[in-house]
Amino acid sequence: MLKQTPLYNLHLELGAKMVPFAGYLMPVQYDKGTLHEHLHCRSHAGFFDISHMGQCLILGDDAVQELGQLIPGDIAKLKPGEQKYTVFTNNDGGIMDDIIITRIESGVMIIVNAACKDKDFNYLYKQISGRCCFNELTGQALFALQGPAAAVIMEKFSVQAAELSFMQACGTYIKGIKCNISRSGYTGEDGFEILVDHHYAEQLARLLLAEDDVEPIGLAARDTLRLEAGLCLYGHEIDESITPVEAGLQWLFKKSHDQFPGADKILAQLQQGSEKIRAGLLVQGKIPVRDGSEIFNNEDVAVGRVTSGGFSPTLRRPIAMALLARTAANLGNTLYAKVRAHKIPVTVTPLPFVPHHYYK
Repeated sequence: MLKQTPLYNLHLELGAKMVPFAGYLMPVQYDKGTLHEHLHCRSHAGFFDISHMGQCLILGDDAVQELGQLIPGDIAKLKPGEQKYTVFTNNDGGIMDDIIITRIESGVMIIVNAACKDKDFNYLYKQISGRCCFNELTGQALFALQGPAAAVIMEKFSVQAAELSFMQACGTYIKGIKCNISRSGYTGEDGFEILVDHHYAEQLARLLLAEDDVEPIGLAARDTLRLEAGLCLYGHEIDESITPVEAGLQWLFKKSHDQFPGADKILAQLQQGSEKIRAGLLVQGKIPVRDGSEIFNNEDVAVGRVTSGGFSPTLRRPIAMALLARTAANLGNTLYAKVRAHKIPVTVTPLPFVPHHYYK
């Protein structure tokens, strides 16, 4: 049985095409289409329903210390209201999920991917000791407001939230509705994520959508925005067989921290380099190169595979990310993607494809 977010009826009212996604019925696009939604988010502001994502609390004096042993990053120095992007790793060094941790006065709040939340929460429940309290937040809706107009819009509703810097969070009120708001998102644009009790979800969504610059954005444009920003997607650039080093996430690591799952393999890769690495690809021609396409060098030797690919509305050309042999991932290197009978030239390029506009 597919679940529905608190905004299901509003999505239908707005003309959404609903599709199954991570156990939910979610809007893939609205009447104006994916291309329009993508460009509107880049130029104005987009509203995203991300209530399908998992949310939980780990509370107690030992919450930060115990969670810190499950991740490669440093959260000990986070102050209440500060956030960190990081990953759960398994004993083989692979990525179980990528997550956002928010420090709160009584512990931490964690946002996990929708497709991983049952696995993640079972893992946390088993790993966290009785000195901490684990609470899944099942009665909350989660929205994202993303784009260059997001800050001006947010200032109308909460000056406190509008004054946040990237990866900071606060508790505030919007028209009397209690919210937790962070300055974060996964589009590469400035923006906010808003956590609200599901009873007030539709009321708050309508307030934001009533703003002239705001339009609803579906899953399809959410993915093209994410791809242009060069950001990893679980099940594509990251999974339980790909390490953070291979995924190009070396910046997550805290020096001298070696007490986390898979540390031996991961730390060895940090020192010696990994055999494969995530890279950006600019695709020549008009044929998109999709997830799973094999990549070959000019001697027709396979050197990797595409993890995400599609048409970039901003650049007006196909782009892709791939997991490549490190020897083939030099910037400017020409490789070839095989798509059916076509051999399509691709050029290794820096990430992101479109510059980030985070407010720091």
